[in-house]
Amino acid sequence: MKITLRRYRLLSDFERVSQFMRLNFKKYQLGGNVPQPFWEYAHTHPYFNHSLTHRFGIWEENEEIVGVACYEMDVGECYFSTKEGYDFLKQEMVEYAETELSKRSADQHSLDVRVYDYEEYLIKLLVQKGYHKVYSEPIRVYNYGSGFSTRLLPEGFTFITLENENDLRKINDVLWRGFNHGDEPDDDLDSRLLMQSGPHFRKDLTAIIKAPNGEYACFAGMWVDGVNDFAYLEPLATDPRYRSLGLATVAVTELMKRTEQLGATYCFGGAPDFYPKIGFETACHREMWSKAW
Repeated sequence: MKITLRRYRLLSDFERVSQFMRLNFKKYQLGGNVPQPFWEYAHTHPYFNHSLTHRFGIWEENEEIVGVACYEMDVGECYFSTKEGYDFLKQEMVEYAETELSKRSADQHSLDVRVYDYEEYLIKLLVQKGYHKVYSEPIRVYNYGSGFSTRLLPEGFTFITLENENDLRKINDVLWRGFNHGDEPDDDLDSRLLMQSGPHFRKDLTAIIKAPNGEYACFAGMWVDGVNDFAYLEPLATDPRYRSLGLATVAVTELMKRTEQLGATYCFGGAPDFYPKIGFETACHREMWSKAW
């Protein structure tokens, strides 16, 4: 059958691409670059550029999606995802991304391509096209078969979920400070509502560690895609004033236990050294390959 290329339609294609990513997933790897929770979380992030999603590329065969080229937050960077057996599309995807997803200034284009170290064919293509690897980070997973250590909160701190309490200002404060934006949070509470708007966002899997004075000291969100047996942690932030107390460890451990009851057998974490300290292991590496022209 003939493979056709068209632009992404935000309102009608979101769930179709979500399902493609679920079915395209391979255990312990971010199948083809984009797992469904990563895709959905990006769409609800305050920094996500909704106005240019029409630049995403969708490749279809007999009305089935077999490839997607998209950015995480904005033009200038991109990811590719292809159905197994359709790696040959990657060359066309790179060319498409250079035209539609690159960052443009008066006299220069630039593009960062996110790649996983097992994508040998794509890496070879990027080298041939003049890209250079500028960054690499580990993708870490926690195998639930390892069990869960007992984690206790300091006296006066409590674990709750958004089902118990959902104070947008306190959420904004802990995320602002926890991601090191400064001591004085902005007043963008709508962005916190946006982050709870995803169709698969779950309040019962969004945890808060509450300090004795009522402040939110730590915030953690967990996702499941409903098809595969993994949990996906995003975001995780601890207010700097409450770090080194083990709060994030308690939050993550409790959420992993909850997703185990939902059928998950492992969890994807992040790159910081915090993760291996609590038992996460490296499954692969994510790289960034860049080019300017």
